[in-house]
Amino acid sequence: MFRRMKEDIQCIFEQDPAARSVFEVVLTYSGLHALWSHRIAHALYKKKFRFLARAVSQVSRFFTGIEIHPGAKIGRRFFIDHGMGVVIGETCEIGDDVTIYQGVTLGGTGKEKGKRHPTLGNNVLIASGAKVLGSITIGENSKVGAGSVVLKDVPNDSTVVGIPGTVVISNGVRVKDKHDHQDLPDPITDKCKWLENELIQLKEQVAEMEKSDVKEGNRV
Repeated sequence: MFRRMKEDIQCIFEQDPAARSVFEVVLTYSGLHALWSHRIAHALYKKKFRFLARAVSQVSRFFTGIEIHPGAKIGRRFFIDHGMGVVIGETCEIGDDVTIYQGVTLGGTGKEKGKRHPTLGNNVLIASGAKVLGSITIGENSKVGAGSVVLKDVPNDSTVVGIPGTVVISNGVRVKDKHDHQDLPDPITDKCKWLENELIQLKEQVAEMEKSDVKEGNRV
């Protein structure tokens, strides 16, 4: 246990240039406090002490501003920088050497059962405010840009940005942007075109009905 705690502290020194002393890190780093609290909560969760596990996680949330469900599985050298507003769901699986920043959500997309939260491979970085939603996988050595919303799997060694998240770098090579700015989607125009097509179809149906009525009248 103490070896793991020492490893967590050393990880912070490697990741955060603002860290100056062990005393400062242990007493003031909320991400470290949330991680250590989660280890206790997760141990209780695995032993079926679900209420106690949730109680520990909620106390940690109150003091740190970081919400980690006791059921989440977290690997070694996990670093939460700043941390306020971070949410990690029950079925999340996080690999080793993962870094996430403030405002990140690793959540679900609805009320489905089973595996409904993301899986993060080793050496993944999730930047501030990013939302990774659903039972998807973020491949090893990949990065998610600040404010992005990721709803689909991300390959290894990739960088994803935007809403919805789009791969812009894959295996160190920039992915060519196939979208022209003048062709960006316009939902209002699309809806107007849909209504116009519906109106045309209705007019055609009315015309067919009128023809049928005329034919029936001639027969009478």
